[in-house]
Amino acid sequence: MSSENAGAQSQAERLTRPRVEALDAVLGVAFPALDDGFVRVVDYMGDDGSVVQAARVSYGTGTKRVHEDRGLIRYLLRHAHTTPFEMCEIKLHVRVPMDAWRQWIRHRMANVNEYSTRYSVAIDAAQRTPADKWRLQSADNRQGSSGFLPADQGISLSESEARLQDLARSTYDDRLAAGVAREQARKDLPLSTYTEAYWKVDLHNLLHFLQLRMDDHAQEEIRAYACIVGEQIVAKWVPLVWEAFTDYRRNAMYLSRLEVAVVSAMAEGRSDRAREVFQSIPSKRERLEVEQKLLELGFTIPWSA
Repeated sequence: MSSENAGAQSQAERLTRPRVEALDAVLGVAFPALDDGFVRVVDYMGDDGSVVQAARVSYGTGTKRVHEDRGLIRYLLRHAHTTPFEMCEIKLHVRVPMDAWRQWIRHRMANVNEYSTRYSVAIDAAQRTPADKWRLQSADNRQGSSGFLPADQGISLSESEARLQDLARSTYDDRLAAGVAREQARKDLPLSTYTEAYWKVDLHNLLHFLQLRMDDHAQEEIRAYACIVGEQIVAKWVPLVWEAFTDYRRNAMYLSRLEVAVVSAMAEGRSDRAREVFQSIPSKRERLEVEQKLLELGFTIPWSA
C-alpha cells in the first residue's frame, strides 16, 4: 500500500458517526399526539456538523477559517442552498389518523412503509372529537376552518361520531369473523381510523414539510404532529438548523414584486401610489394577504379607514 493510500485509510478509520445526545435521550420515546397518536424517533443520520461538512466539501478548502458553523448554516438556508441539508436523515415511527396521513403522504420525497390492513387487522382505534372542538368552515378559505360550534351542539355531534365509529368497527369485525378477506372487510372503516408508518426523510424535505404543516393555515390535526416533529425532535437534533429555519422560514415573510412596491410606497409616504399598486392586484385573497403583511410590518392601511 502506498503512503498516500495508507494515509487515506488512516483518515477513514478515525471517522466516527455523529451523535446528538439530546436526540439519543429520546430515541424510541413516544411523543403523544391527538387522543391516541404518537411520533417517535427510530434512527437518525448526521447533525448540524454534517450540513457544514457537506457544504465545505462543495466550497473547497479554506472556508472553515472564514465561516463559523452557525453562520454557514444560516447562509445556506437563507440562500436556499438545499443539498447540504439532504446529507442528514431521520426515521420516525408515527401513529396518525388516516385523514391526516393522506396529507402527510403527499410529501413524496421520503421513504415510507405503512401498516397494511391487507395483511393485518386494522388498528382498533379512531380519533374522536371533543364536544368543544368541532370547527366551523372558514368563510374565506374553502379548505380551512375558523372558530368553533357551541359546545352544546358539539355534544350531539360527538355522540353521533362515537356511534358511527362503533358501528363501522363492529361491522368490520363481523366481516372478519365471517371469513371475509381483510382487504375487502376494511373498505367501510372511517378516515378517523389510526394507521402507523415508518417515515424516513432527509432534512431538506423535512424542513419543507414543517414549513407547510406547522403553518397556521394547515389542518389542526396534522399541525399537531408537525409541531411535535419540529419543536420536540428537530430542535434537539439540529439546533443550529432549527434556529435558522425559525428565522428564515417559519417566522419570515415573503414579499412579491407588487408587495415590495406597496411597502416601498408606504415607507416613502406615497399612500396614493401604494393604493394604486394595491388595487392592481387582481385577487381579493391576495389583497387580503397584502393587508395582513402591512399590519405585521407596522403600517396603517389608509384605504381601509
